[in-house]
Amino acid sequence: MKSSVVRLAASLQSLSGDSIAVILAVGFVLGTFPVYGCPTVFCLLAAFALRLNAPLLQLVNQCTSPLQLALLIPFARLGQRILHLPATASGSIFSRVSGLTLQAIAGWACISLPLGLLLFIALSRTLRRRQRARFHQLASPA
Repeated sequence: MKSSVVRLAASLQSLSGDSIAVILAVGFVLGTFPVYGCPTVFCLLAAFALRLNAPLLQLVNQCTSPLQLALLIPFARLGQRILHLPATASGSIFSRVSGLTLQAIAGWACISLPLGLLLFIALSRTLRRRQRARFHQLASPA
């Protein structure tokens, strides 16, 4: 366990600020997807498609899993307002769960995607500024 943590920390140090910002933003957005099990698959696909550090992206995904559960009901309520679908009290359990899932995905898309973009921009600027400050600190004579 300790060796895997050391390898993960070493791989994190070799990443640029933009790569770290992308990993955190994508991991946060995909980690809050309101269908259980899907974020893991989506993060793995995103890691291959965007050539990101897959273990680090999965770590961010797992860290956001409590948010996934906490945001399920708010996403569903927002999706209900967006899609104008009435809450079905009757019908089969499958139709109720599928309706709730559709509403939660709609709410997630309207909130998480724009917030993920804002998160990426904020993290990217912050990490670039920090990298420049560290460079100037190393370049100045002591």
